[in-house]
Amino acid sequence: MRANSRTRAGQYVALLAYLVFLAFPFLWLLSTAFKSPRELGSPHPTWIPRHPTLDNFRQAFDEQPLLHAALNSLLAAAGAAVVAVLIATPLAYVVARRRTALTRAATGWVVVSQAFPLVLVIIPLFLVLKNLRLIDSLAGLTLVYVVWALPFALWMLAGYVRAVPTEVEEAAAVDGAGRVRTLVLVVAPLLAPGITATALFAFVTAWNEFFFALVLLKTPERQTLPVVLTHFIGAEGVADLGPLAAAAFLATVPSLVVFALIQRRITGGMLTGAVKN
Repeated sequence: MRANSRTRAGQYVALLAYLVFLAFPFLWLLSTAFKSPRELGSPHPTWIPRHPTLDNFRQAFDEQPLLHAALNSLLAAAGAAVVAVLIATPLAYVVARRRTALTRAATGWVVVSQAFPLVLVIIPLFLVLKNLRLIDSLAGLTLVYVVWALPFALWMLAGYVRAVPTEVEEAAAVDGAGRVRTLVLVVAPLLAPGITATALFAFVTAWNEFFFALVLLKTPERQTLPVVLTHFIGAEGVADLGPLAAAAFLATVPSLVVFALIQRRITGGMLTGAVKN
């Protein structure tokens, strides 16, 4: 009993240390956002601002179009999440139910493709978007996000489809339902937790993405929030820490709120898909 108690206590301590490690950047960012320029320049930094101020937030909104950039990020991320899930769901159904050499090879390629660096694919993507006349457009950026999110979405949803008993589909077939009708009316509702988890992962990934947005978007009115945040850094690499921290904090809040609202469904969907894969 004592050994089990010690093991459990050690696990709690390790979990607490891990949570502190994860929370430290966010808490420091929050503290910096409310500090005055005098406190930010102090050689003795403190966790809690001595004289909290909202001036950094006012300056951030005055200097950069944060709301417009946030809207651009929202449109691109939401569009990418919806389209990726709509494409990946039927593909995942085929991959999960037709266990052939081709589908196994496709699944392996999907996993391997996640190891490709962004620099490796940016030139082909740029040329394709240029031929489609989608350079410097949110539609083109959304298309890139869809392509980038599809491998993960396909892999995750395929594992979740395998968790659905085949007897359910057989019963639908006895009632006269075809493959498409079975997928839409029978399987898809059972995939709701996995679809939610996959869509949210695709949304947050696109919301935080920087490299593609930096390369593909040149017009200031079309730039996304991560790109606009770099405007708080001067040409010589000197950052205006107060407004930058305030803007970064505002950019972080939406994804945290979304995860907090549906964390149980995300955890369940990701764990089920991962186990079945």
